Amino acid sequence: MSKHLNRSAVPHPYRVIISGGGTGGHIFPAVAIANELRRRQPDAEILFVGANGRMEMTRVPEAGYQIVGLDISGLQRRLTPQNLMFPVKVFRSVRAAGKLIEQFRPDAVVGVGGYASAPVLLAATSRAIPSLIQEQNSYAGLVNKLLSRRVDRICVAYEGMEKFFPADRLVLTGNPVRTEIASGSRAEALEYFGLSAEKKTLLVIGGSLGARTLNQATAAALGRLRDAGVQLIWQTGKLYYPQAVEQIKPFAADGLQAREFVQRMDLAYAVADVVVSRAGALSVSELCLTGKPSILVPSPNVAEDHQTKNAQALVQRQAALLVSDAEAPTQLYAAALALLSDLPRQQQLAANVRALAHPDATATIVDELIHLMDHS
Repeated sequence: MSKHLNRSAVPHPYRVIISGGGTGGHIFPAVAIANELRRRQPDAEILFVGANGRMEMTRVPEAGYQIVGLDISGLQRRLTPQNLMFPVKVFRSVRAAGKLIEQFRPDAVVGVGGYASAPVLLAATSRAIPSLIQEQNSYAGLVNKLLSRRVDRICVAYEGMEKFFPADRLVLTGNPVRTEIASGSRAEALEYFGLSAEKKTLLVIGGSLGARTLNQATAAALGRLRDAGVQLIWQTGKLYYPQAVEQIKPFAADGLQAREFVQRMDLAYAVADVVVSRAGALSVSELCLTGKPSILVPSPNVAEDHQTKNAQALVQRQAALLVSDAEAPTQLYAAALALLSDLPRQQQLAANVRALAHPDATATIVDELIHLMDHS
């Protein structure tokens, strides 16, 4: 029998609204929660609510779920006509969310952050519907902070989140991560990528869209990597890929390769000795689960600089190294080559980052959700 909760006291199949999105970092946890709930109860009814025009409106249906869009957007950092309309959009979105809730009659509502979660959770909590939010980052998002005193449960990925949220509602769960990401075979990975078992391998990942600073720094360092006898798997993202293909051609015979997107991330992690990555919440969670020594280069273009705070949460535990985006052009590859040649340091970082992993995060979040529904 599973150690996780399965059947509910709710006398009908679970009915759950999951709201939020805007980025993959919000959408993936939302879909993972839905998948786990449906795994336990195949007839559970799940409705997603997103923001019109955002990526969840295509990604969620691709995952097999129904989604309804609200006309809501964030505040701009400067005075714009959109900002003047913001209160009107919020009012309309809360009213529209209320109508959805009246029609769907959920047993609980889940918010994962992003524009759409605010009106849905406001409408749900005003009707005393059990509610849960999941905060992926070590620095809480604005929406989740504003809603934290209204919701019943707050699932977080990092310790010390009492500085943002009421301590009596916090549960340390970790972030939902594909557990199969840590099950790749090194032998299969060497064959899949066509790499040598005799050389060290560096994995560079900048997210699905790529990261300009990482791409430019990597392109400039190709000769140094070849001369050091290091192999490279470089995930460039769509925009930079055509340029990277040309830049890497002279080095292809030396085990350096560029890919627009890495389909088999389990194999990429399995073969990597060191990883260079942005510090988005899910990237950090994958590094913890795979136990990979890493150099994190936080994106400076995110709200409240939360990637830097995610990276610092690991650095403070000697679980990763940090190079700032501004320092990356001059310092990133000196740091990467130094780490690749320092096996004891790699082993220390790997042990410390693995200790921060939460492989049961999705199941634990769904346990909390079921508990709320059973005891409401």
